[in-house]
Amino acid sequence: KSCQTKRISTAEAAAQSHTGQDAAVQTEQGKDALQDFQQEVQVDYTGLLSFLQRVEDAVIKELNKNWESRAFDGFEVNWTDQNETVLCLHTLSYPEARDKNLQVTSVSWNATGSVIACSYGRLDDGDWSTEKSYVCTWNLDRRGLNPQHPDLVMDVPSSVMCLAFHPSQPSLIAGGLFSGELVVWDTSRTEDPVIWRTGMTDDTHTDPVYQVHWLPDTKHRHHSRLLSVSTDGKILVWREERDGRLALADGFTMVAQQIPRSTRLKKLAWAEAAMGVTSLSFSPFDPHVFVVGVEGGYSLRCSTAAQTPALPPTGSSVPLRAPVELAFSPHAGPVYSVSCSPFHRQNLFLSCGTDGQVHLHSMLQTQPLFALQVSQKYLFCVCWSPVRPLVFAAASGEGKYLQVPPLGHQIKREVLLFDLARSTRKPTVSLKQALSHCPVYCLEFNSKQAQLLAAGDAAGTVKVWQLSSDFTEQGPREVNHLEQLASESMD
Repeated sequence: KSCQTKRISTAEAAAQSHTGQDAAVQTEQGKDALQDFQQEVQVDYTGLLSFLQRVEDAVIKELNKNWESRAFDGFEVNWTDQNETVLCLHTLSYPEARDKNLQVTSVSWNATGSVIACSYGRLDDGDWSTEKSYVCTWNLDRRGLNPQHPDLVMDVPSSVMCLAFHPSQPSLIAGGLFSGELVVWDTSRTEDPVIWRTGMTDDTHTDPVYQVHWLPDTKHRHHSRLLSVSTDGKILVWREERDGRLALADGFTMVAQQIPRSTRLKKLAWAEAAMGVTSLSFSPFDPHVFVVGVEGGYSLRCSTAAQTPALPPTGSSVPLRAPVELAFSPHAGPVYSVSCSPFHRQNLFLSCGTDGQVHLHSMLQTQPLFALQVSQKYLFCVCWSPVRPLVFAAASGEGKYLQVPPLGHQIKREVLLFDLARSTRKPTVSLKQALSHCPVYCLEFNSKQAQLLAAGDAAGTVKVWQLSSDFTEQGPREVNHLEQLASESMD
């Protein structure tokens, strides 16, 4: 027999309240406490008045002293970290151009300050008119930046001698060619970026174009005109045509009779060199005034408002004028670069050339304010800082000899930074651009990102330098210091 219990019954049940209620407890405020809280604070107005009367004269005196103080003139609060060193941020190059031993002839920053372009060509001896060259661009803000792979490469059938991005349209860039032609590219059009060109006509330069510059078009608000200079002695102004042509709108030519005779040059050589324009810079304070450098060693003040016709006539489709107003004391060789100060209303400008000197000039007198012997050989470029009135940079064709085992002696080609607040005789910093026999040909400050400076050399390399805060932050009364420097030198 067996024993079995009865079946066990099971059931599931849940309990849930149908209504909920929150409750809080708060003590009641006593009547005495409320009276203490609302009681008016007792102030000794008689004592306060006596105190204010005693210190009034002293406080007014100090406020007036602060009001008249010039201690903080020109001071701007900087919330960024201080950077005391100059660093090389990027070393950019295009392998195909370097394989052909092409040189960086020009660099330019676009209107946003984020894209840099460089042109490849030849600045040394030889006929490079038929050699293919390139214009390359890099966007430095791009996350996947490849220093050896440009974002855009444009093939050009002739050496590109100079570049200039449009001042307000970030995708437009103009270039001057060895052949004398001008080309304008639109970098937003990757398939066919050429949008305007001069072609080879009777108006085209007959020598290489060494500088291009964008001008505002006074008649058409949203258009620009393009100015070009060449060693053929002509300064030409071009307008855009609908069929993709750049047509001659205005022009000037150097006339040897306007320029003082140089005793260092033979008659024929002087006449040619006196007219050969190598560089140009416009005054930021007078849109008609500009300075040019010529192969004869002179810097010349010129005006777009000049009405004197150039004689004899040049056969151009537009009558050319003679623009020279004043010739400054010359260098001992061709002038390669001029740069007008963006800060000084007396129109100071810098010039440099093959004599290795930098001259600081005022447009009010022919003699330089001072001359710096920077190098024993060539200086190819000089440029004022856009943010520091007393700072400028120079590109050197010669550097210091270094002992580099086991290679022996190497020449350090340099970018030189000058701060006139520290010294008017020697550079403040020398930046090592390259260890080779390769001059530094071109440089340009970034006007949007003041800490960036780009320099290109004959080895086909562009280096982007990050400047320290010493070179980007304007000190108190720095413009006054520049004016004082100019006035003392003129006295």
